[in-house]
Amino acid sequence: MKFSDGVWRSAQGVAVASPHHTFNVEVRATDIVVHASSCLVRERFEDQETKYLAYRIYSPAPNVIGIHIEHHRGGRDRGPAFALTPDPAVKPVIVETEEFVSLTSGELTVQIETAGDWRLDVIRAGRRITGSALGAGGYAVKKAEGKAYVFERLDLGVGDLVYGLGERFTAFTRNGQVVDIWNRDGGTSTEQAYKNIPFFLTNRGWGVLVNEPDLVSFEVGSEIVSKVGFSVEGESLDYLIIDGPTPNDVLDRYTRLTGRPALPPQWSFGLWLSTSFTTNYDEATVNSFVDGMAARDIPLAVFHFDCFWMRAQHWCDFVWDPAAFPDPDGMLARLKAKGLHICVWINPYIAQRSHLFDEGKARGYFLKRPDGSVWQWDHWQSGMAFVDFTNPEACAWYASHLQRLVAQGVDCFKTDFGERIPTDVVYHDGSDPEKMHNYYTFLYNQLVFDLLKRLKGEREAIVFARSATVGGQQFPVHWGGDNVATYESMAESLRGGLSLGLSGFGFWSHDIGGFQNTAAAHIYKRWCAFGLLSSHSRLHGFTSYRVPWAFDEEAVDVLRAFVKLKARLMPYLYGVAAQAAEKGLPMMRAMLLEFPDDPAAESLDRQYMLGPSLLVAPVFSQEGDVQFYLPDGRWTHVLSGEVVEGGRWRKETHDFMSLPLYARPNSLIVWGGRDDRPDYDYTQDAVFAAYGLEDGGEASASIPDSAGEEAFRLTLRRDGGRIVVSPSAADVPWTLQLPKGLAVTDTHGTVLAVTAGEVATVRATGEVTVRL
Repeated sequence: MKFSDGVWRSAQGVAVASPHHTFNVEVRATDIVVHASSCLVRERFEDQETKYLAYRIYSPAPNVIGIHIEHHRGGRDRGPAFALTPDPAVKPVIVETEEFVSLTSGELTVQIETAGDWRLDVIRAGRRITGSALGAGGYAVKKAEGKAYVFERLDLGVGDLVYGLGERFTAFTRNGQVVDIWNRDGGTSTEQAYKNIPFFLTNRGWGVLVNEPDLVSFEVGSEIVSKVGFSVEGESLDYLIIDGPTPNDVLDRYTRLTGRPALPPQWSFGLWLSTSFTTNYDEATVNSFVDGMAARDIPLAVFHFDCFWMRAQHWCDFVWDPAAFPDPDGMLARLKAKGLHICVWINPYIAQRSHLFDEGKARGYFLKRPDGSVWQWDHWQSGMAFVDFTNPEACAWYASHLQRLVAQGVDCFKTDFGERIPTDVVYHDGSDPEKMHNYYTFLYNQLVFDLLKRLKGEREAIVFARSATVGGQQFPVHWGGDNVATYESMAESLRGGLSLGLSGFGFWSHDIGGFQNTAAAHIYKRWCAFGLLSSHSRLHGFTSYRVPWAFDEEAVDVLRAFVKLKARLMPYLYGVAAQAAEKGLPMMRAMLLEFPDDPAAESLDRQYMLGPSLLVAPVFSQEGDVQFYLPDGRWTHVLSGEVVEGGRWRKETHDFMSLPLYARPNSLIVWGGRDDRPDYDYTQDAVFAAYGLEDGGEASASIPDSAGEEAFRLTLRRDGGRIVVSPSAADVPWTLQLPKGLAVTDTHGTVLAVTAGEVATVRATGEVTVRL
């Protein structure tokens, strides 16, 4: 939202009061309150009919400083509020002099001038990284509407780039964009977003969380080119400055505050196949898909039943359509006997034709209008009502129907929708409906996820969610919503996923082949490669099926190859997933996260790092032409073994069985011993493969157990032509592959086997030295 008309004037019809100077300061044990006057003169009469703003400076965690700006505080705070977890051990350092007052947390300082004109500086280790000055922030009133806003504008330096703000499909860097944090169901090709997160980070290694669940309006270098502005309606604004000093560190600190992503179960990383949305299907159709995949040797991990597992216009009543599925208990048992996990679609709405509607109405389980009637509309399901998740009894009622499905054999739920939440409603607990619009999805997904944790165990809970707000990353997995069967939509989906990863979400998926329309075979095949090199991989469509033989026979081969590739990569990928749960880093990482000092990596949105060691550049063309950037070093194409020099852009052409998949220099990647499923004992028949180990370099990799904990680690150190191989346990056999011939020259362990050739292999226990 803009409050200015160019550089010199306020916007028409807007009265702005900005802090002009510090009036007085209160220094307390752990925080500071600075009272700023908007009066332009410093006389005793200035305290008459003058707007004052109180700036409270505090620190909820090391290297995180909060700034709470307040005009009038007499209003009623009805909630909700983001559930943050402060560090009780943090002890900020406060300094007050004649010129300034400051609060320091770790290496981060916020300093406010007290002697001259208003100035707020954000300083890292003695160097200013951002801040605001006279006229940058303040309090504004739109006179015609009578609405008040509190706003702030922080400085952007030369070359500062802004990322994040949720899963956004517009240009990757937010500079020049106006972003409203307001969840909408708008597909993947507009400025609207399903997952709006009022958090951004910069390439300079600092970020900001606007700690407000309602509509936050961002002006990212748009109102004033050298500033990132943000505002909320009301009398106060709370925001947190989060310092890194690297973007990875910012995500670590942000997810410490807002919640770490949970670690999804191993089986969830396999291939998901859906009935699609409006297609006709029954048990025979489902069996034809499942058996067809098995007959073609395509490992399948999850089968998903979309909306029409229930009767039309009954969503949700949580009852299987008896015409299509007369024996749901038996059907689910038969599918699970084939080794499948089961997912079913749900949403948080109850249609009027659902047998649950009258019960929910009578018990007060739905959102209400101010006159006490149930809030209903016809957009989606006729006469549908919205479950009120602020009502504990409504939550227990809704969860009881899911519990019955879990008892039948359902393993997880696709928690669809949750974006178009009305604001002219009354909540059971009196929550502010403007704030609840974005926050509703948190309560919805939290309820379903916690139920699955309780029923199936800590490591077995997973949802497939579309909407989210701050903290929603704790309930994975999220998918990108309604994309289209085009290369353009494939690219915008990736852009949205990378943006979401820069907003604290560890796991992300997308509809392979596109949701809307039916892809040409070449698009489907290119998307399969991208989809299986994503965190989670699902085949799902709108009006047509997504089984590969519906496209062409080569699609079968392509899908099979990449499903099996992902299964073999699972020891590495599950270790990356554990990093997401431990540090808040996304599995699919924008290049700037791994290469923050490489300017060429700052704007890349058509390639990504899959964990720290694998670079993926999806192919967005029928011909297979692709252009991508490799940072410095010698990179190895994983599928062909070709070694190329980085520090430059590359143009390549790939057939449907390949794409740019490069191992990072000085990396050690663990390959699993199975390609038929994602969930197996990763220590069995695992192979450590070294890529581009440079002289003086060190590489290390671990094999995770089923809980994501380290089960075994191997470390390589190269000195000239010698490589010392050190295991974490001397009695555990290990296998190492190197891209050259080798000879064993020294050992403190036992060498079990050596194979020479273009790719040399040594199998041993204990520490071994090999010579290339």
